[in-house]
Amino acid sequence: MGLDLEYINGQTPLDEDEKEGLRILTIATRSELDEFEQQNIEEAIQWALTRSLKPKTIFSEKFIKSLHIRMYGNVWAWAGNFRKSNKNLGIDKWQIPIALKTLIDDAIFWVENKTYLPDEIAVRFKHRIVSIHCFPNGNGRHSRLMADVIVDKIYKENVFTWGAGNLVKQGESRQIYLKAVKEADKGNYEPLLEFARS
Repeated sequence: MGLDLEYINGQTPLDEDEKEGLRILTIATRSELDEFEQQNIEEAIQWALTRSLKPKTIFSEKFIKSLHIRMYGNVWAWAGNFRKSNKNLGIDKWQIPIALKTLIDDAIFWVENKTYLPDEIAVRFKHRIVSIHCFPNGNGRHSRLMADVIVDKIYKENVFTWGAGNLVKQGESRQIYLKAVKEADKGNYEPLLEFARS
């Protein structure tokens, strides 16, 4: 019996090779998968937010991949590896390393030069990394945790609430979030900044 998943608006479908990377072979439904992923993500949040991290560590390919492994490594064999297929979202798979390096360099510049306020640096980073879509799956949750790490570790600010709703399931919070992301795609970050703190 294979993993048969239903996708909601804004979710990236996994290809068959990626589905074969499932480590827990008893998972058969979306709700079971969500439950195991959530347990793994909660461990990753504890790991990320209870350590001392400097900007140069946070803004590195090594940390970005490590965080994804921490979030999904118990569930998916491909956790922390850049995607090897093109998706309905994101840039071409071959451009990922270069686009990520450019984002990292930009973010270090933003921090060093105080280009934006702390929340905006974190949210801009979140938006750019999710637009790149580095990994086969989990990019939205990974990008939000990256923003939380940035605002917590670099600026000693409270982590974001992200609408205080479940953004993995279909609902009003997810609709507001996706609309805010689409506005950020056009260069208007205000709705995403507001949503992050709502």
